[in-house]
Amino acid sequence: MRRHPGRGEAGREVSLPAAPSEKLPSRRGAEVGRRIGVGLMHGLFRPRVLGAWKVPTSGPVIFAVNHSHNVDGPMVMGVAPRPTHFLIKKEAFVGPLDPFLTGIGQVKVDRATADRTAITRALGVLEAGGVLGIFPEGTRGEGDFASLRAGLAYFAVRSGAPIVPVAVLGSSEKRGRLIKGLPPLRSRIDVVFGEPFDAGDGSGRRTRTALDEATERIQKQLTSHLENARRLTGRQATLE
Repeated sequence: MRRHPGRGEAGREVSLPAAPSEKLPSRRGAEVGRRIGVGLMHGLFRPRVLGAWKVPTSGPVIFAVNHSHNVDGPMVMGVAPRPTHFLIKKEAFVGPLDPFLTGIGQVKVDRATADRTAITRALGVLEAGGVLGIFPEGTRGEGDFASLRAGLAYFAVRSGAPIVPVAVLGSSEKRGRLIKGLPPLRSRIDVVFGEPFDAGDGSGRRTRTALDEATERIQKQLTSHLENARRLTGRQATLE
């Protein structure tokens, strides 16, 4: 019996049961989502984008994004140089948002279980040479990469796709006056893309131990990138 990637035993290959055949998220839809994001994010805020040239122009890529506000995902979608398919919690797919998010190529995931359908779709995005966006902390918080879930390491090691760290800074500093759930209108939000890196050790191992080691390497890289991003933008950690 195959095991969920978060429950494999040390020294054993970690894999998943085959999921039912599912249609992959639409790349064309993700491009439409990117264009919508460009209009909204530049219309509502004043994004400052640094390091976008570091994102590989083709081939599979994983964006590892810190997460302190609901606007972080749409902001990255709107400023990234390539269309992005984000893993998004199923709770966000309610009412008219369900067909909309699906239509723009986003991936619904059930965080409470081993969601085989979501995993298959996400791996399919990477196998097709697309960009997968992940919040490796698993949920909105301080946005400091202090606690990472194993999912990012699994996707990176399983697919071999490089990880591009992405720091979104300024989205949670203040609350808007007109719309309390958003940052102040026309406020500056910084998005800093880092250097791509490989999570694996080059051995090709996908054991539980290998994933744990990959998670440690990833956390060091993401934390270092966040510190550099704060220095580049002049934002202090205490403000985030």
